Amino acid sequence: MVKIRLSRFGATHNPHYRIVVTDARRPRDGGYIENLGHYDPRKTTETYLKIDAERAAYWIAQGAQPTQTARRLLKSQGVKVA
Repeated sequence: MVKIRLSRFGATHNPHYRIVVTDARRPRDGGYIENLGHYDPRKTTETYLKIDAERAAYWIAQGAQPTQTARRLLKSQGVKVA
């Protein structure tokens, strides 16, 4: 199954996440199919959340299942999640 989920990067105690499309069997920080954007949970900049909504909608139409956190972030950017 293909999932839309968060992949962690950044320093210790300074998490940043990539929003990626990946195979569910891959490790959290392993390889991914496509990078859809990024998320900074600490909100240290004005652009703490950036998502390519068009590509996210494409992957959802193809059957990709977002995780709960990814679903919340996608909805906040106006992406329709069934």
